[in-house]
Amino acid sequence: MNKTQNFEVIIIGGSYAGLSAAMALGRSLRKTLIIDSGSPCNKQTPHAHNFITQDGVKPSEIASKAKAQVLKYPTVSFIEDLAIKGSKTENGFQILTKSGKPYTAKKLVFATGVKDILPVVKGFSECWGISVVHCPYCHGYEIRNQKTGIMANGDTAMHLASLVNNLTDKLTILTSGKADFDAEQLSKLKKHKIEVIEKEIVEIEHENGHLKYIIFSDGSKEGFTAAYGHIPFKQHTDIPGTLGCQINEQGYIEVDMMQKTSLDGVFSCGDNTSRMRSLSNAIASGNIAGAMANMELSQEEF
Repeated sequence: MNKTQNFEVIIIGGSYAGLSAAMALGRSLRKTLIIDSGSPCNKQTPHAHNFITQDGVKPSEIASKAKAQVLKYPTVSFIEDLAIKGSKTENGFQILTKSGKPYTAKKLVFATGVKDILPVVKGFSECWGISVVHCPYCHGYEIRNQKTGIMANGDTAMHLASLVNNLTDKLTILTSGKADFDAEQLSKLKKHKIEVIEKEIVEIEHENGHLKYIIFSDGSKEGFTAAYGHIPFKQHTDIPGTLGCQINEQGYIEVDMMQKTSLDGVFSCGDNTSRMRSLSNAIASGNIAGAMANMELSQEEF
């Protein structure tokens, strides 16, 4: 039987938000455990952008450097494992991992990110994060002035089109079905010479993740350099919900300005709490979560 190891704080998720939270806790001498399964959502993304001092750096290099810095703090530990179950205890919480090891802590920080639900379109997953992207702030400058598609419909497509329109005048909306635009929206698309293709997308032809053509159900194809894809997501883990953390209508963990969830003693940070999906935002929210977890511990002890 595995002996339970006790910590002051357990952070589930050891990417940018989790490591940022751990640094704040390590600098406060808090006995902290990071549990990470080693599968970041941006593993295919070649370069990070819109992140001051790290613009153009490979995401894995940023994470590796961050991990090395955080683990210099002697009270912080890191294990590669998967958290599979969480439960409340008399003094806090217990986390059970896939390897069968139990850990307890007074506070929890969820930095678990989200899992993209990729469409069943041949070639999409190979291009995701490389030439089929989610965010104009993270990727738009690098694909500026290129022939670009927007894989979305209705209000979502219009929102993306308004953001991308100043980055390229070669823009096409790909609704993959009947277009859902009102008269005012159609007028705006016509004004900006944005074409709409309603044919269903069946394949993305690419070379090592770099988009070449989008192939439609009628056998025709159109050349593109890049595309924006608006796709659904789910939480990487159901532990916050099963513990009692509130999940909002958009599917994010509900937090206040201090990254505190609806459950006392539990914080959450990064992509699992916000539509602002970026490294810089994850790191900022992680820093707040770590600081606030420490503040609660300090006030309880003082």
